[in-house]
Amino acid sequence: MPGGRLTQQERQQIALGLADDLSYAEIARRLDRPTSTITREVMRNGGPTAYRADLAHRATERRAHRRRQAAPRGQQTPAQADGRDTEAVREYEETFTTLFMQQGLPKMTARVLTCLFTTDAGSLTASELVQRLQVSPASVSKAIAFLDSQGLIRRERDERRRERYVVDNDVWYQSTMAAARSSAQLAEIARQGVDILGPDTSAAVRLENIARFSDFISESITRAAEQAREVLFTKAEPTADPGRN
Repeated sequence: MPGGRLTQQERQQIALGLADDLSYAEIARRLDRPTSTITREVMRNGGPTAYRADLAHRATERRAHRRRQAAPRGQQTPAQADGRDTEAVREYEETFTTLFMQQGLPKMTARVLTCLFTTDAGSLTASELVQRLQVSPASVSKAIAFLDSQGLIRRERDERRRERYVVDNDVWYQSTMAAARSSAQLAEIARQGVDILGPDTSAAVRLENIARFSDFISESITRAAEQAREVLFTKAEPTADPGRN
């Protein structure tokens, strides 16, 4: 299986594969590349609907040029202290950030959320985020405010009284439940329109369908979130030792 960076010809083949609605796995098989390589390439360069081979190739060259300028001449990028491949981690973070952006998050907000998700501690202070992302405190503050308003992070104080921003299982659960409540609210508003526009009108029928659909989605999300929380995140009770009274 070939290694190294993708060539411009390979990127053109990726673009053709996407245009033909091929899966990432099928494109990878045709190029004799890992599926993860194709996934990262597409997601970091606009996603499946906006990927362009020429733009992706130029973007990769610019990133490589910046890294060469940042690294001391004659030195290789040092491995992380935990043994992880620094380049692979960076590419993964870019892929994760791109995914969040495609879901509607602003770029800086997506970068902050990715940073929190990929740190082992699951929490960082504002100063740590500033240092890791090399951005201004104001940029971090704005991103944190948005994430907090969406229920995607939790704030807490550490032993030094510093405010930390946390992503954990409970935050993910609360965010999912917020999505369920939003869908239920849409159903409620749609049903108000049924009465106002008249139950026998085409608009009212449309709104009733929206309400029924939204109700179903809200109830399904709520049920799935509760089940997932119970099954995945509830610690098992310690088993009693039958040999002890």
